Amino acid sequence: MIKKIKNKIKATIAEIYENNLGHFFFKQPGFCPCCEQEVVFISHDPWLRDHFTCSNCSSLPRERALMYVIQTMYPYWKDLHIHESSPSNRGHSVSLKQHCKYYTISQFFPNQKRGALVKGFRNEDLEQQTFEDRMFDLVITSDVMEHVYEPDRAFKEIYRTLKPGGAHIFSVPLVNKHKPTQRWAIKGEDGQPNFLFEPEWHSNPIDEKGSPVTFRWGYDIKHFIETHTEADCEIIYLNDLSQGIRAEYIEIIVQKKKL
Repeated sequence: MIKKIKNKIKATIAEIYENNLGHFFFKQPGFCPCCEQEVVFISHDPWLRDHFTCSNCSSLPRERALMYVIQTMYPYWKDLHIHESSPSNRGHSVSLKQHCKYYTISQFFPNQKRGALVKGFRNEDLEQQTFEDRMFDLVITSDVMEHVYEPDRAFKEIYRTLKPGGAHIFSVPLVNKHKPTQRWAIKGEDGQPNFLFEPEWHSNPIDEKGSPVTFRWGYDIKHFIETHTEADCEIIYLNDLSQGIRAEYIEIIVQKKKL
């Protein structure tokens, strides 16, 4: 469904620009929160979420928004204990890896021992983690929570691993907006997704097949998190071209553990 929405927006904007300019091109100078450099943000595609890149570090708008929130809420982040699940090779992930003293990365390899080191990553299932309680000041996920089969368990586990005052800061496409969140797929007995609606997959750096979309979240994700954990939850919407933060589905969500 997100692909249909994306294609519709792209087609509409592309038609406008083709009729007037011939080709889509968007260019904006500014300061990138990820690489912390004066750069130019450029897109040759109307779908800014996946194409409005930083000329220096190739970060995307949601990654810059996520990094901006980290810097604003936790300005001393370089000295914190941070766990990032499913990091990428650009944007905030690179910045965290380069500058954070206590940065732990994990991926999930279903057929490997949980907690073991696999291909340079700690093998962790967000729904049943091997980390001890209160280990991290921050947990970071970027477009991960729409691929979790049991998000109530995942949010509880993330909350458990946070120190008091710590936070899970994450991006997730809130494609349903004001509509109720929908479960999009369930896990079959063979571990494969059984889609309840049109099958949808997103790219996965450790799996060529990709990751199945299991939930289409709406703004009620805030209520969902607060119902299943004791966290305070906030949805942050940023729109700042000077930092290259403009795109579709760019909300950043903060699940904060009380002191």
